[in-house]
Amino acid sequence: MAMTTLATSDVCDANAKLLSNGDLRMLPPIFNIYGQRRAFCGPIVTVKVFEDNVLVKEVLKTRGEGRVLVVDGGGSMGCAILGGKLAQLGHDMGWVGVVVNGCIRDVDEISRCDIGIRALASVPRRPSKNRYGEKHIPVYIIGTLIRDGEWLYADSDGILISKTQLSI
Repeated sequence: MAMTTLATSDVCDANAKLLSNGDLRMLPPIFNIYGQRRAFCGPIVTVKVFEDNVLVKEVLKTRGEGRVLVVDGGGSMGCAILGGKLAQLGHDMGWVGVVVNGCIRDVDEISRCDIGIRALASVPRRPSKNRYGEKHIPVYIIGTLIRDGEWLYADSDGILISKTQLSI
C-alpha cells in the first residue's frame, strides 16, 4: 500500500498551527539519507533497542503495508542495528522506510534497496543478538516524542512526525 509522498517543506508551510501546537514535529537535521527511496511516508511502528537488533528483525519480518519503522537505538555509535539484509527484508515485506536513531552498515547493499533509510551514521560492527528492547512503545528521539500509529514524512529536506495523516 504505497502512500503519496508529500514534500516536507509544503507540509510545514500548510500546517503552521500544527507545528506550533506540537501535533506536527520536526526531527533535528542530523540524519543521513540511505537507500534508493529518498522520500517516503506512512504510519509509524516503534522499537526501542540498544546495540541489539533482534526486535528490529522481528518487526521487519511482519507485513509492512506501507508503514515506517522508527528505531530508537539510543543514538549509539558503537555498532550498526540495521544492515543490508534487514533493509532488503523490510523492502520485501512492504515497509517504505526505516528511521534509525543510531547506526547502519552495508551502505552499498542498502543503496541498491528501494526503501528509505535514515540513520545517524554507518559503522562496520554488527550488533548483539540478545533480544533486548521493547516494541510498540512511545520513544524519544533527540527530544522528540514519537508514538506507534503516528505518521512520518521524510524527504531530502527533513523528517516530520504528525499525530495524524496529513494532506495539503
